[in-house]
Amino acid sequence: MFLSVFDMFKVGIGPSSSHTIGPMVAAAQFLDHLRAQPFAVAGLRASLHGSLAFTGVGHATDRAVILGLAGFRADDFDVVKADVEMDRIVAEKTVTPDSLPPLKFDPKDDLLFDYGPALKGHANGLILKATDAQGDVIIQETYYSIGGGFVLTEAELAAGKDVNTGPPAPFPFTSAAEMLDMAIQSGKSVAEMKRVNERACQPATDLDKGLTRIWEVMNACIDRGLTTEGILPGGLFVRRRAKGIYDALMAERGTNMSAPHTINDYMSTYAMAVNEENAAGGQVVTAPTNGAAGVVPATIRYYLDHVPEATVAKVPDFLLTASAIGGLIKFNASISGAECGCQAEVGSAAAMAAAGLCAVLGGTPEQVENAAEIALEHHLGMTCDPVRGLVQVPCIERNGLGAIKAVSAASLALRGDGVHLVPLDAAIETMRQTGEDMSEKYKETALGGLAVNVPNC
Repeated sequence: MFLSVFDMFKVGIGPSSSHTIGPMVAAAQFLDHLRAQPFAVAGLRASLHGSLAFTGVGHATDRAVILGLAGFRADDFDVVKADVEMDRIVAEKTVTPDSLPPLKFDPKDDLLFDYGPALKGHANGLILKATDAQGDVIIQETYYSIGGGFVLTEAELAAGKDVNTGPPAPFPFTSAAEMLDMAIQSGKSVAEMKRVNERACQPATDLDKGLTRIWEVMNACIDRGLTTEGILPGGLFVRRRAKGIYDALMAERGTNMSAPHTINDYMSTYAMAVNEENAAGGQVVTAPTNGAAGVVPATIRYYLDHVPEATVAKVPDFLLTASAIGGLIKFNASISGAECGCQAEVGSAAAMAAAGLCAVLGGTPEQVENAAEIALEHHLGMTCDPVRGLVQVPCIERNGLGAIKAVSAASLALRGDGVHLVPLDAAIETMRQTGEDMSEKYKETALGGLAVNVPNC
């Protein structure tokens, strides 16, 4: 099994990897499909299904689809250009993607939110259609946004294709048990095995540059969040809090006002800064999703800013280790809140962050696996219940607590020798089963939990 670190950590935009980035990716794929057709296309239509419909407005799915069909991409998204283009599309009722003629598309009439049963393939379904000059549908494709910005067509899903497939990997572990066996046999760390796998399909210089960029984008996101005030969009009037908390922490530093547990406030604030940026539609890195994007960078920032003798040179090992754990969770369960609730998002992120931190603090492969298991185990059963469908409440604070759990899990694992009762594989399988049993109203539909018990208008 090979899932690249750059599949797990993707530069994109907020507020959601499955509801914003995924639909934009699907739109780009559909445009590529149209460009390969020999006949003329005159218009476009789209329909959102399942969780994409129920929480689509709060997650900006409609905007993502419209801009995606206009040719915008998440990895180089320009907010200013996007705002100008949205106004033009609404006024002129056309989209103008490169290498295609102007296409009729009226967001009011041609984008449908279908609140009926979800499509059979996945909770996040999207149907895109192309029409001829008379308005008849001539091309139609169904896409599924399966979490973390990954997208499969209906045919790919039916054929059993998964994004986890890829080039042959020298260390093709598909379970934590296999990962540990290969580590023992090779004498390599998890990060070293992951690096070998990555270099099998790309030059070492590209890998190093890519890992550097991932951390630079993560860190810049934290810094923006720590210096920005205001009210988040969406109608809940949630106030950004990261800057105020961070400023207070800086004022207290070096005084007798700071208690030992204040370190938790730093971790929470770093994570909240990222998720406030995500909620505002800013640039983030999926880690493994946008809704959980704050946990991994907050844990890295904690390591760099608060751990003696920490060095940025170890950040690549952190990211490689974390992506290996994330790949196991995705391959054997899910990282999608629409499939398994928030245990699959913040729970997975905490497991990844715990493993990465344990690794850079000198943990053995066995301790790394233990750290990931502890973090995931104590997120089992967590629901995804965003108030008003926005990635704000409880999502922003939840990332802070996820980072705290990640650091605690890594610390506990380092206090042991790697021998423990519950294997990571068992925790992953439990998460999968729990997700299957979980009511749909607790899986990113905003139909249960806090989403219906907190006044949101």
